[in-house]
Amino acid sequence: MRLSAREQYGLRAMIELGRRYGQGPVSLSDVARAQGISFPYLEQIVPLLKDADLIESTRGAYGGYALSRAPQDITVGDIVRALEEGQIMPLRCIPGSEAEDSCSRQEVCTARDVWSKMHEGIAEVLDSTSLADLAEPIGETEKAL
Repeated sequence: MRLSAREQYGLRAMIELGRRYGQGPVSLSDVARAQGISFPYLEQIVPLLKDADLIESTRGAYGGYALSRAPQDITVGDIVRALEEGQIMPLRCIPGSEAEDSCSRQEVCTARDVWSKMHEGIAEVLDSTSLADLAEPIGETEKAL
């Protein structure tokens, strides 16, 4: 599985908001600057995260964005699904994908079980990794190693 730029930048933005959780709204320009993300590109990603109820916005001079719930209650899978319209699929032909019926070889494909197991493994990792796991300050991570 390869994460798109949108998924990578969205995850980085969410990590930044996770690091600042409980400190009030954070301006989008601060998130962009802290994570080295293009501000205009980040503006395109934020509505997807907001529509998925992962972040909320506050208007005004001290406004900005904040997580809609605690970082430990948001998984990487939640974020990736919000940015890729709900499905985490390494291939379109595996069971459960929207395009499952589009493969003319699905009935005779000997690799299909491998693709399905790969999908399950990816989903398990993404769904068992919380934003809190990733939002830990870098210094704390280094101390733990």
